[in-house]
Amino acid sequence: MYDLNLPSFDAKIRKNKDNFEVFDLLRKKYVALTPEEWVRQNFVNYLISEKKYPASLMVNEANISLNNLNRRCDTVVYNKKLQPKVIIEYKKPDVAITQKVFDQIANYNLVLKVGYLIVSNGITHYCCKMNYDDMTFVYLPEIPDYQVVMSENQ
Repeated sequence: MYDLNLPSFDAKIRKNKDNFEVFDLLRKKYVALTPEEWVRQNFVNYLISEKKYPASLMVNEANISLNNLNRRCDTVVYNKKLQPKVIIEYKKPDVAITQKVFDQIANYNLVLKVGYLIVSNGITHYCCKMNYDDMTFVYLPEIPDYQVVMSENQ
């Protein structure tokens, strides 16, 4: 698989017929090991182990309805009241993070109205903090710890 700009971890990988699968801690099942999935699993592990995000308050492939269409956010992080606070969008490592990627996550945020948007291809990571008072956002130099995210009034 790809080398990423994330801490390594001991991923559970198995071969199923002709394909490899990786265990998704959040979905509690093995899923197809695609390049994007490799980024997701590594990023989720980073959030849990380094940034202290509780796995119990994170969902992979969270369903939302956008303009009467069903969509799936790659990962959504919730607070203890199960209110969404962070949306994360992943791309495979050889996909550049472009305006189109930000437009995709911004559209999801029309529904969820979270305080933070994160985009990663496993190599480059961007995090924006939303300001709904003046309808702006600011890029942060690093991914905030879970406690920082939860301490914000959003």
